[in-house]
Amino acid sequence: MLGFNAAQRSLKRFVRSLGLLLAASFLSMASFAAPVLATSVSQIPAVTAGDGNWIVDDADVLSRLSEGQLSSRLKALEADFGDEVHLVTFRRLDYGETIDSFTDELFTTWFPTAEERQNQVIIALDISTNTVAIHLGEETQKRLSEEVATSIAEETMMAPIRKGDQYNQSFLDASDRLIAVLSGEEDPGPPVIIDDMRVEGTFASAEETKESNATVIVIVLLILSTVIPMVTYYAYVR
Repeated sequence: MLGFNAAQRSLKRFVRSLGLLLAASFLSMASFAAPVLATSVSQIPAVTAGDGNWIVDDADVLSRLSEGQLSSRLKALEADFGDEVHLVTFRRLDYGETIDSFTDELFTTWFPTAEERQNQVIIALDISTNTVAIHLGEETQKRLSEEVATSIAEETMMAPIRKGDQYNQSFLDASDRLIAVLSGEEDPGPPVIIDDMRVEGTFASAEETKESNATVIVIVLLILSTVIPMVTYYAYVR
């Protein structure tokens, strides 16, 4: 009887320990999965027209220095030309969502009336897929064509990102080009991509030169070793 009771107590302790272990595992998995949950438009901090909120770095990839530089540039652009540019980063799109549909929804959520949308620009970046989208208000579209806007998203911004997720440089380069165009200056165009592969030169290296000289010397010696005996024999016969 005593052995039976002891077995029961051991079984209860085992079940209790197993339950605690499963609970701890569940909490650990939940905390691990939380950061990779998709971002919805409702989770992005709200922005309204004229509030001076230029940057929403929800993915936390921009440095304070870059944020300061970008904010100063965009504030000056708004003061001089009336265009409000908002830079947005986030970590993951919901299933079935695209970067374009997300940015379109964010645009209409932030600026619900046609009057508010006129001079608004949103540049959104999903860092999980490194995709970019730009949405422009109607007035801004008159000075920034769809072709140039697409080039800013797919070429200007993507060049630093392809080099190794250089998000700060990506937004700085995009703001430079965007501000130039909206300010009425000539479009500087997309960045020039330089192939890092080594291009072979037309000049021989030092090693190749040495090898070439050695080959010439050997050939000359072979010729001399053949010609000299023949000349000597011919002179002797004469």
